[in-house]
Amino acid sequence: MKEKIKEFAKSYLVGLILGIIACGTIGVIAATYFPSKDVTYDNTASGLQSNNVQGAIDELYGVCTAEPPAGDQIIEDNGLEKDLYECRYFFTGANPNNYVTFNGETAGWRIISVGCDGTIKIMKTANINTSYTLAWDTSGSYGNNNWARPASLNTYLNGTYLNSLSSEAQGQIVASDFSIGANEEDSNYLADIVNYENRTTWNGKIALPTVSEYLRTNSNSNCKSFVSINNNYGTCRRTTWMYDSNINWWTLSPHSGYSYYVFIVLNNGGVTYINASRTNYVVRPAITLSSEVQITGGTGTESNPYTFG
Repeated sequence: MKEKIKEFAKSYLVGLILGIIACGTIGVIAATYFPSKDVTYDNTASGLQSNNVQGAIDELYGVCTAEPPAGDQIIEDNGLEKDLYECRYFFTGANPNNYVTFNGETAGWRIISVGCDGTIKIMKTANINTSYTLAWDTSGSYGNNNWARPASLNTYLNGTYLNSLSSEAQGQIVASDFSIGANEEDSNYLADIVNYENRTTWNGKIALPTVSEYLRTNSNSNCKSFVSINNNYGTCRRTTWMYDSNINWWTLSPHSGYSYYVFIVLNNGGVTYINASRTNYVVRPAITLSSEVQITGGTGTESNPYTFG
């Protein structure tokens, strides 16, 4: 196929236009001036690096035949729900096929969302605070709800815990912006909750899921605010895979009215807030995988989780 494209381009000087048709989203401009055989080439709008026609043909062929990022494959295969507020696609519902093997932990993680840039945000399903000695933050009598301070859990996750991961797992993680803006417990609109969270961001490798991510993974449109989910938690907990009847777990989201309260997800499916200094809550890390990772196996089910290479 590659040789045929080259031959056609050399003979008729339209190989680049063929590339436009084949790939759809890549623009390369070539113009001929008759009777001269000189070619004017302009790749300023193409995103390619080559500065000559033949080089662009080779590069365009490589782009057309390259494997898509794992994030793109997941979106295409699963029909994820496109987010209304950010360029992300969320796994929603009670039990979607979003299981991942990461750090050698078979089906030990699940995908929260896939970004339009191909990055994949995942969260650990099990509690890493097994001895219940980890607080969200230990400063002061009630702790401090500023993750970027840094909070003591921030320091632990991006130090001791990060270093405990395999070298392969660490290489797949990319630093990203986590939303750490404060929220109000009586917010009745998801748009407001997302907006409050996004007012402040922290860039790093490991954090926690936010309150809005818990709400956005719910497939029930009537369960996407603090008020609605707390008024209907008996129903709402049945339509999100993040809910776990056995645990109360920390989110990344602080309370706007107090400097020491942080939101948690309860084992009844509702949401409330608690002192950051408390240690008796579950910690479920969230990380972002690089867009360069590739799917090497699996279908996303718990018995056959995605694997990445």
